[in-house]
Amino acid sequence: MSRPFPSRNSYSSGPFVRVNGKIRAREIRVIGGDGNQLGVMSLGEALTLARANSVDLVEVAPNATPPVCRLVDYGKFRYEQAKRDKDSRKHQHATKVKEVQLSPKIDPHDLSVKLEHAIGFLSEDMKVKVALRFRGREMAHTEFGFEVVQRFLANIAAYGHPDFEPKLIGRGIQVMVSPLPRDKRPRTPVLPEARQLAPLPPSRVANANSAPPAPAKPAANPQPDESRSSGFVNNPFAGLDLNR
Repeated sequence: MSRPFPSRNSYSSGPFVRVNGKIRAREIRVIGGDGNQLGVMSLGEALTLARANSVDLVEVAPNATPPVCRLVDYGKFRYEQAKRDKDSRKHQHATKVKEVQLSPKIDPHDLSVKLEHAIGFLSEDMKVKVALRFRGREMAHTEFGFEVVQRFLANIAAYGHPDFEPKLIGRGIQVMVSPLPRDKRPRTPVLPEARQLAPLPPSRVANANSAPPAPAKPAANPQPDESRSSGFVNNPFAGLDLNR
């Protein structure tokens, strides 16, 4: 059994818990190590019972009347309490929101990097806010921005779903993505090796495939321009015979 008076650093990592001789109540309700209630007894009787079973007397409900104490190993009690706190913090990740910013003219490589970040956030049970902002005259063609956002959502559909349809708010498009349950999404968030993204909508495919016309190639053996051999465009002496 541990010492009746724990060291000063015993409670530094968590909330203050009274153990053994630190308990101040005269009468307490005792719970055994198996979870069964042993009834109300004096503090001295409870300490004697704890020593007989080689365990500690830990106060688990100080505000109850009378206070509730438990016969348990204090080291094991702290371990179980720390584990419960850690598990409760894991479920709080979904309340965190990470933002991913896009643009209507985003490069495919930059889009793949943004996708990796968003998938990483969703895999950690975080929400992702997708924001696309228009600049200058880009507001005249907001349909291109919606196509980029829809393409982004299609690539992360295996890890999260949008809470609502993308909306145009001010000079930008916003949508909130929530993570899917862990049993309904892939375990390892790995993109294809070739970084293949979802295909563009038909309207953007036509624009992307329409390459500008190639410049005309110069002639292989250009013929010299006789009109410029003398330095004049219209040479008045071109018809004279200078050999007379």
